[in-house]
This record gives sequence, structure tokens and C-alpha cells, in this order.
Amino acid sequence: MYHEPVLLKESIEGLNIKEEGIYIDATYGGGGHSHEILKHIGKGSLIAFDQDKDALVNKEEDDRLILINQNFRYMKNFLKLYKAVPVDGILADLGISSYQIDEPERGFSLRFEGALDLRMNQKKGLSAKQIVNDYPVGKLKEIFWKYGELKNASKIAREIETTRSKKEISTTKQLQEATIKCAPKGLENKFYAKLFQALRIEVNDELGSLKDLLSQSVELLDKGGRMVVISYHSLEDRLVKNFLKSGNFEGQIEKDFFGNPLVQFKLISKKPVVPTEEEIKRNRRARSAKLRIAEKI
Repeated sequence: MYHEPVLLKESIEGLNIKEEGIYIDATYGGGGHSHEILKHIGKGSLIAFDQDKDALVNKEEDDRLILINQNFRYMKNFLKLYKAVPVDGILADLGISSYQIDEPERGFSLRFEGALDLRMNQKKGLSAKQIVNDYPVGKLKEIFWKYGELKNASKIAREIETTRSKKEISTTKQLQEATIKCAPKGLENKFYAKLFQALRIEVNDELGSLKDLLSQSVELLDKGGRMVVISYHSLEDRLVKNFLKSGNFEGQIEKDFFGNPLVQFKLISKKPVVPTEEEIKRNRRARSAKLRIAEKI
């Protein structure tokens, strides 16, 4: 197992597991959440997804577990293929696994110099290096503003253009050096975390995938089935919060002719569940986590 899963007890309780149910772990990672689900399902079954081939190394040997090496946005197709619809619960932990962070060549960590890659699935799509060197300045600015919520997005994009016009930016350290003038004094780490977050979201189409997952959950969950999502930044959490509350990503509750709200989920807790101080001390990855739980009506 790669890492201690965030909000493990709370997320498993949130699933409200039935012994013979069918459950989905949308983000297998180190297998921590799956391992715990398997302890509770008796004769039930668990279908897990992870687009990172490295996650397959962690597969638990258990006949009740099927691990699919694909992005969770393709969940509906695979569940239909396995005749596993409807399901009793879906769990998605949207964080990066510790294993990905600790592999310098993946580019996910600011602690090591590594290739500017950031792909969760290294066989697919553009790497961060291609985006940083090839995207027009206007498009870079849009990414840093929209996905990193960086107020000086224009300046960052211009600094990157100045650097790349002289030499290709190909490592995480070179990108940090190219944008050092944009980092507020004393808040450099926070700045770079947001910068790399913006690139990672663009590289992996993370928000598009999350929207696909949430939209499909309505069709895939049985009545009374639970949706449990752990997010790590406001862009993800806003999508989850709005969708579970209203069934759309804007958060606007629509009503029928008689004024009854047209919603698909009942919120199990109005506010997100957050880690205890004790968990944050034990596991720094947990500090920004928010858990939301809803039940299909």
C-alpha cells in the first residue's frame, strides 16, 4: 500500500456499506480505501479504477475485486460491460497518491527536480512540458487564472514566454526559475503549488473527468446508494458541492410545476467533513481535504 488514505474512517462510514453490495473505488491509488471496503462487503463486490499503470502494482489479491486501468470518466461503460449496474456506493478520493509525489520523474513534487510531465496516465495526452513550451501566452494566462486562481496570471505567462524563447523549459526546477519573479516573498511554496496545480488540471482534464463522474453517478447508483467524494481544492469541491445539492454544476436548484425541488440526492451532511488536527499531524496530505456525502433519492 502506498500511503495512509485520507479520511478513511469517515469515508467508509459515509458509504453505509451493505454486506452483499456492489461498490466502486473510482481512484484506487495505493489501495487503502479499497482494502477497507473489502473488509466490510462480505460476499459483495468492488470495482476499482485507476488510470495510472503504477497503481496496478498495488492490486490486492481478492476475488471480489476487479481493478480497471482506466480513467473513472469511463466508469459507466465498464460497469455496463460487467453487468454491475446499479451500484450501492461510489467513493472517489481526488488527491494524488504519495507514490506519484515521491517519483521525481513524474514531476508531481516540488521537493525534487523532475521532468515536467504531470500526466496521471503517461501514455495519453500532452505533458506539462508541451503545454508550457507550446501553448500561446493567452492560453497559459487562462490556465493559471482559471485553474490556479493566480491573480498575476498575465505576468506568469509573459515570464514563461521570455524564458522559453531562449531555451526550452523541460524540468520542474526550470519552470520554478522561470517564474521566480512572480512568486510573493515568503509565499513561494504556496505560489508554486498553485502554478503546478493549474498545469496538472489542464494536463489531465481533471475537472472535465470529475464532471463526467458526477453526471454518471445519478444513473449508476441504486436508490439509497451513496456518493462519497474527497476533494483537495476549491475548484473540485465547488463542483461536488453544487452537483450533490442541485444536480447541476451551477448549484441552482430547479423546481417542478408545483414548486417541489428537482434533486437527485439527499445530503448526508450539509457541511463537508474535514480531517481532525490529529490526522493532519499524522498525514500532511490531509490538511486541505473535504469530504462530501450524499444519498441517491
